[in-house]
Amino acid sequence: MKRLIETRVVNPLLEKYGLPAYKTTGSAGVDLIACIEEAIVIAGGKNRLIGSGLAVNIQDPGLVAVVASRSGLCLNSQVRVGQGMGIIDSDYHGEIGVILHNDGITDYIVQPGERIAQLLFMPVVQVAFKLVTSFSTVTDRGDGGFGHTGRH
Repeated sequence: MKRLIETRVVNPLLEKYGLPAYKTTGSAGVDLIACIEEAIVIAGGKNRLIGSGLAVNIQDPGLVAVVASRSGLCLNSQVRVGQGMGIIDSDYHGEIGVILHNDGITDYIVQPGERIAQLLFMPVVQVAFKLVTSFSTVTDRGDGGFGHTGRH
């Protein structure tokens, strides 16, 4: 069953490019597009904020929208969502912006209407922190991390 998410067009160009939609029945995310009037250059090693033309009203604090990179754009052009993933909280009503980062050394040109990222909706679990001096359980791993188990 699909949940209904109120959606608002905040840039009229979005109507020209089309609202985000799932491309296949198995798609987890919808593509966000570059809702821009003219091409934008992202120099190698630099970030640019690109508007999507879209705002959502999630309403449910048990949901979050996540902005994720498009695999083909990252693989073929070395352009990805700059902060790893973007978080759209349930109470944010502004335009969804996508921070794109160019990991390459050559400029990347974002074209108007280009699919630049994916938007996924995921469940959220909010927690309360309980301050303790030691944990109530012991694990084999303990505080070992950052490759402590080796490479092979």
